[in-house]
Amino acid sequence: MPKSVAIVTGASQGIGRATAVRLARDFSALVLVARNSANLEDTAKAVRAVGAEVLAISADLAEPLAAQSVVAQTLAAFGQIDALLNIAGAVPQVDLFETTEQQWEAGLALKLHGARRLTIAAWPALVAAKGAVVLMSGNSASFPKAPYAAVGTINAAIVALAKAFSDKGISDGVQVNSVLPGPVMTGRRRSYLEHWAPLHNMSLEEATAKFPKEAGIARYGEPEEIAELMAFLVSPGARWMTGSALRMDGGEVKSI
Repeated sequence: MPKSVAIVTGASQGIGRATAVRLARDFSALVLVARNSANLEDTAKAVRAVGAEVLAISADLAEPLAAQSVVAQTLAAFGQIDALLNIAGAVPQVDLFETTEQQWEAGLALKLHGARRLTIAAWPALVAAKGAVVLMSGNSASFPKAPYAAVGTINAAIVALAKAFSDKGISDGVQVNSVLPGPVMTGRRRSYLEHWAPLHNMSLEEATAKFPKEAGIARYGEPEEIAELMAFLVSPGARWMTGSALRMDGGEVKSI
């Protein structure tokens, strides 16, 4: 396999972990970034089992200096960056009038500004490699509602940010897209359902079945399905795709 290096953030769980394991088939080296060092090492083992080299970096990308550190460590270890997949960040689904200042700031700091800073820090290396970037948004960017206003607002900002990076990337030779997943069954979603179900006098099974029905979809997505889309976006087959916001949601969004 020719030398190629991808950075995956949020790699300790969920879509980030699934994406890292999937990309191990296409890249010779993976740089895995997340805050949970124990789970990160578990992902690293899975990536090595597929055959890729691994650099695992335990870092909080909400910290302003973390992005430069991740890029410096990546270039010291592998000398190049061919792809950057910004997946880290979860925003609490809290009502607009109940979301605290701290929750707003935490969501913005990691999911939006963490991705922005890391993309800027990696940009010179991405230009040199004619590389690709993906930013993780979500379906709520298209229909922000009061019960999850922060999620929708931040996801919409990420789509706009990706579009701005893609505009610069046209002249610099860097491809940039965003991905908007619908309801995906991750460990975080399971934890949410386990908390939500008893508060609404439901069993976990009833609560789990409720959300797909309300969303008008047949089932939840799986992290591995989103990982396949992420892998395509940083593959040679997607080189002419840039500035796109790709939705993968089982048909949740009904509008054109």
